[in-house]
Amino acid sequence: MSEQSKQLMNRTKAFAHACVRLALNLPKNNLGWHLQKQLIKCSTSVAANYRSACLAQSKACFIAEISICLEECDKSCFWLAFIRDENLAKEEAIELIREGEELRAIFYSSRNTTRIRAKL
Repeated sequence: MSEQSKQLMNRTKAFAHACVRLALNLPKNNLGWHLQKQLIKCSTSVAANYRSACLAQSKACFIAEISICLEECDKSCFWLAFIRDENLAKEEAIELIREGEELRAIFYSSRNTTRIRAKL
């Protein structure tokens, strides 16, 4: 595994941890619980699926796993923006949205580069 892959693995894991910490501090009401569940599910999926992508046995499998990372990262950004818009954790959400958008761009670029190289 390349050093770049290891760094991105650590970065996605740190993103998941930060999202979980934010989610656990949301209000203890129906909206807070819903947002907590959604954000934890998609942000941890980003990290877990990136690990799977790193172990992919083919270019097609890698593209499939990176596509899941991209989708789950986009969902994370949506839920973080919703939390920001509801003023539930505005400053924390803004920082995590920025990180989520950077990760999303990395996954998008990685998927496209792999498609071009693999001619898929």
